[in-house]
Amino acid sequence: MREFYNLMKINCNSIFLLFVLVSGSNFKIYAQDVLPFPPVPTASVANETLAESTHKRREEPNHLPKDAPNIIIILMDDLGFGTPSTFGGGVNTPTLTKVFKEGIAYNEFHTTSICSPSRAALLTGRNHTHVGNGTIAERAVDWDGYTGIIPKEAATVAEVLKDYGYSTSAFGKWHNTPANQTTVAGPFDYWPVNYGFQHFYGFLAGETSQYEPRLINDFTPVEPPKDEKYHLTTDLADHAIEWMKQHKSYAADKPFLLYFAPGAGHAPHHIFKEWADKYKGKFDDGWDTYREKVFKRQKELGWIPKNAMLTARDKTMASWESIPQSERAFQIRMMEVFAGYVEHADHEVGRVLDALEANGQKDNTIVFFIWGDNGSSAEGQNGSISELLAQNGISSTIQQQLDALDKLGGLDAIGGPLLENNYNAAWAWAGNTPFKHTKLVASHFGGTQNAMVVRWPKMIKPDSTPRSQFHHINDIVPTIYDILNIKAPKVVNGFEQMPIDGVSFKYTFNDAKAKEVSKVQFFDNNGSRGVYKDGWYACTFGPLYPWIPAQKGLAEWDSNKDVWELYNIKEDYTQYNDLAAKNPQKLKELQEVFNEEAKKNKDYPIGAGIWLRIHPEDVIKAPYTSWTFDETTKRMPEFSAPGLGKKSNKVVADVEIKENASGVLYALGGSGGGVTLFMDNGKLVYEYNMLIIERYNVESSTKIPAGKHKIEVLTTIAKPGAPADIVINVDGKEYAKGQVKRTVPVAFTASETFDVGEDLGGPVSIRYYKKAPFKFEGKINSVKVDLL
Repeated sequence: MREFYNLMKINCNSIFLLFVLVSGSNFKIYAQDVLPFPPVPTASVANETLAESTHKRREEPNHLPKDAPNIIIILMDDLGFGTPSTFGGGVNTPTLTKVFKEGIAYNEFHTTSICSPSRAALLTGRNHTHVGNGTIAERAVDWDGYTGIIPKEAATVAEVLKDYGYSTSAFGKWHNTPANQTTVAGPFDYWPVNYGFQHFYGFLAGETSQYEPRLINDFTPVEPPKDEKYHLTTDLADHAIEWMKQHKSYAADKPFLLYFAPGAGHAPHHIFKEWADKYKGKFDDGWDTYREKVFKRQKELGWIPKNAMLTARDKTMASWESIPQSERAFQIRMMEVFAGYVEHADHEVGRVLDALEANGQKDNTIVFFIWGDNGSSAEGQNGSISELLAQNGISSTIQQQLDALDKLGGLDAIGGPLLENNYNAAWAWAGNTPFKHTKLVASHFGGTQNAMVVRWPKMIKPDSTPRSQFHHINDIVPTIYDILNIKAPKVVNGFEQMPIDGVSFKYTFNDAKAKEVSKVQFFDNNGSRGVYKDGWYACTFGPLYPWIPAQKGLAEWDSNKDVWELYNIKEDYTQYNDLAAKNPQKLKELQEVFNEEAKKNKDYPIGAGIWLRIHPEDVIKAPYTSWTFDETTKRMPEFSAPGLGKKSNKVVADVEIKENASGVLYALGGSGGGVTLFMDNGKLVYEYNMLIIERYNVESSTKIPAGKHKIEVLTTIAKPGAPADIVINVDGKEYAKGQVKRTVPVAFTASETFDVGEDLGGPVSIRYYKKAPFKFEGKINSVKVDLL
């Protein structure tokens, strides 16, 4: 080995590299001329004695420019262009305002119009379908652009910067792991810590309760404290602040990347009453008036062009005048809660940035503060206390909402832990002022145009002039690489990398009027699509109206018959004046560009994101039809768990109970919806929480005596969404039976779980809410589940 060492002139680290390569271990392989090997030692000590030797520790190689900045990426959730007071909106945002006054802002910055796709584009610098994220993780299907998996051929910015010497961390919402791969059994390949983040604290799903979140610390499930003062956004800020302090203490010589992505303002809109009450009376005039006031302020602030036109409300969306007086207090309170929720999140972001300043690190930290991963969300439809109704395509009336609300505390319950509330879609439309439409619509800028503020005191002079160059969320990564003067690696971890789709906007940092770099950007979500090139934008709305409950006719949609529109964005900021009829040649040219981009970016079949709305039976699920659980089964995510409330099934529980026992035998879901089997003072109770608005109980007045028993629950459901017949047998004899009039076809929740022996997270049944997690008083030997 010594002769081989001398021949090759390699150091110990390189011998280790040779070993791991031969042994097949996972080792980072970098593009040549990007990350060279450590320098080869030039002197040999083979013949020296220890007494004759001198020792000097060799320096670690540095592949970053001197004084490389810390990087903080803040990504808010479901927040439209017309929400922040910083830029004329009705929600107080002092932190965003402070960062803007110390930096610069972009008023033509775009996202993908939906959560997982925007996050995949942000982290990789590629187009969303190019990296398998054409829709949200929970709606992934097996077409290349829609798998819900970011390929290893598209390394994240965290992976690359980590290998260059950055410390990396992520806090908050992730939403880029396949929904059926989030159990403690893994696989963990697509979790944040295996995408380059050395530490992650947050939630993997698209949403979670702000009071009882389903948290993950790196790979370990974490239960939040049972504390009435607990709120997830505060918890995330606390952890981010702690991590920054520890980084300064332990690794002050290294720059860091911190990705902070709170759940606000995604539903459920959860916030303490005092924050919502700050907005009492501020929205009493309704969404149409709100929109007019915001538009006026946006112009006064110089945030939008003077010639911009205010686009009209879609004819399928309700006017404020059409809302009955009896329902207006409900609709107003929904918006007050949303506003308080968002202001609270802005405050917590402020705490993180204040800690950065207190650490003395503000000056050389670049902050990308992105106000939303898409526009404000219309998924509350007519206003809902149970926002998963929209995801399941289940119709309901406002009266049903109000009736259910009355049983849970009335208007004061909105924003609390018993509800999964989301405001009326028209509030979302107003929150996207001055543009058309909302989240889930990629054709019009209400869904895709989000404010962004950038601050870097050391290198960027504060300037209130908006940057109006057309840019996209996939441009963040190449901008970071440009700042650091590094190239995107050709190979990472042995995987040859696909090209970056984004372009750098560093050129705009100190020149608000810099000529826009040439960029072609395509958009597609749920068949709503468009393409931008050289100031022109062509688009078509597609089949899905996010604000229409249980929309019909999606299966009959033919994308070839869609009507396209054409806009000159540089003269028509808000897509007000459709030029398709006047300039058919330009429209045809852009349609051809879209087709080229769609093919290149694996976007076909057009509309793949709506497949599960038509075929809920194809939703992501476990590959098994039979399971055996016991009391160790905790925190099994719904998308990996048996579909107890969606498919015909048989559950057999082998238990030993005490006299007058109480507690949960098993539960799937949470406060927003689910199925639970529990005992209450010796009586067995089955409850089906149909997304809060309906609850069905099957129980008997007969107590089950102490001792060993076999409890069998038979559920028969003809098809997704159909009624369910429930039969409960104890020791082979019928104990109780009943019917659930309608069932949930897709999912009860995004992040809640299946638990045996207690109900963790939000409790499925209101009957044991104050006793949660309502641990079972007895022994559960096994719970066997078979899908029928």
